[in-house]
Amino acid sequence: MTHPTNIQLQKLADLRNYIKQLNSAAVAFSGGVDSSFLLKVVADVLRENVIAVTAILPSFPSREFTEAASFCQEHGIRHLLCEVQQLAIEGFVQNPQDRCYHCKKEIFRQIQTIADENKMEHILEGSNTDDDGDYRPGMLAVAELGIISPLKVCGLSKTDIRMLSKYLGLSTWEKPSFACLASRFVYGERITEEKLSMVDGAEQLLFDLGFRQFRVRVHGKLARIEVEPEEFARMIQQEVRVEITEKFREYGFTYVALDLAGYRTGSMNEELLQERKL
Repeated sequence: MTHPTNIQLQKLADLRNYIKQLNSAAVAFSGGVDSSFLLKVVADVLRENVIAVTAILPSFPSREFTEAASFCQEHGIRHLLCEVQQLAIEGFVQNPQDRCYHCKKEIFRQIQTIADENKMEHILEGSNTDDDGDYRPGMLAVAELGIISPLKVCGLSKTDIRMLSKYLGLSTWEKPSFACLASRFVYGERITEEKLSMVDGAEQLLFDLGFRQFRVRVHGKLARIEVEPEEFARMIQQEVRVEITEKFREYGFTYVALDLAGYRTGSMNEELLQERKL
C-alpha cells in the first residue's frame, strides 16, 4: 500500500476536526511514531497554541531525546522538557505489575504543571487502538488524570498512523517501535540506574549494528534478544555473534540468548496474560 485508503483519510479528517475543538494543548512527546504523528497534526491545526513536552527519564535513551528535539526544531514546534526523578517514584524501582501506572501518573502530573504554566487547556498523549490488546496499567493513570488520547478516540491503529505519517511526509513513518526501557525487566526484579544503563548500552549496540526492530529483555544476568525472524541469519553470523556476546558481557550480562519466537511487543506480559485467561 503506497497511499492512504479513503477510510484512513477520513480518520485523519476526523482527528483534525476533533483537535480543532480543543483550542490549545500540551502533547506528551516521546519522538516515537505515534506521538510524532499526533504532534504534527495538532501543530497543523492549533499552530502556536501547542507545546510539546518531553519527559527526561533514566529509561529514555539519549538518541530518542535527540530525535524528539530535532523533530520539534524541524517543524517549528515549541519544545519543553520535564526532568522526572523516575527512580524516586513510589512503586517504580520495585517493578510491580502496575509499575507503569505509578510512573505515568507522576509524569503526567508534572506535564500538567507545565501545561498550566503555559496556559494550555488540555494534555494529549499518543495511544492508539492497538494498545488495547496488551496489558497497559499506565492507561488507568491517563484516564484518572483526564489526559486525552485523540488517536484512540478517532479509531486510528498503528498501521493507520504509519500510512498517514508517510502521507504527511514525516520521516518517523517507518521508525521502529520503541518502549520504555523499564519494560525490559521481569516483574519483581528491582530496577536500578545501572540495570537501565546495561539495557541502553545493549540496545544501542544492536542499533549501531544495523538491526531495525529489537528488544533486549532482562532475566537477572541473562539478556534475551528479540529481533525480527528475517534478521536471525545475520544475528548468528560469526563476527556479529561474537561482538554482541563480548560487548554484552562488558555491559554486565553473563549470558546472551536469542529468542526464537522473534520480536513482539509486550513479551514480558505473555505469562501474565496467559494466567488471566486460565
